[in-house]
Amino acid sequence: MPRILLIDDDEQLGPPLAAYFRRYELDLEQAVRPSAGLARLRAGGFDAAILDVMLPEMDGFELCRTIRKDSDLPIIMLTARGDVMDRVVGLELGADDYLPKPFEPRELVARVQTVLRRRVARPAADPATLRFDGLQIDPARRSVLRQGQPVELTGSEYELLLMLAREPGRIFSRDDILNALRGHEADLYTRAVDIVVSRLRRKLEPLEAIKTLRNAGYTLALPRADA
Repeated sequence: MPRILLIDDDEQLGPPLAAYFRRYELDLEQAVRPSAGLARLRAGGFDAAILDVMLPEMDGFELCRTIRKDSDLPIIMLTARGDVMDRVVGLELGADDYLPKPFEPRELVARVQTVLRRRVARPAADPATLRFDGLQIDPARRSVLRQGQPVELTGSEYELLLMLAREPGRIFSRDDILNALRGHEADLYTRAVDIVVSRLRRKLEPLEAIKTLRNAGYTLALPRADA
């Protein structure tokens, strides 16, 4: 059963949410302080984390940044309703998804299930390594090499890169990317895609891997290594 760590200082939130998650075969545990949450994450065994933005000791953004220093664990941020900047900052720091508070437990479960599905390797569907000039993607191991060096990507970044690499030269619109990354329709804004693309570009530098076509979308610009 996948283990999820909720880091939220509302002690009344964890128990009923954990009971609800068990209905979907998800084991939710809670830490009410970031320091305790970090210690548990570093001990290992968790498959995803849910972070509230408003926390004691450090806010959720700093907590997300700290986790991202040495982990690609899927992260969902709980943000203030209607606060677009919270969502933007969370995505820029490497969060995989966000959900405004207050939220419906079923929607949070759906978001967790989506980020977990992204993390599961699919060797049967993607048996071959994808090779481009300076870039190598192994779908079976979910690994990426840039000029021979490993690149650490979040779940969203990896899924975006794999999506582009499967059909190099095809132009993917923002809606195409949003629907693929989320796995379901959601109330989103287009800047979310721009943020993930920007993060991915920085990690792939000095390769000029992703081309933007104004008013159209994005495409992988690298030639195949065996072309």
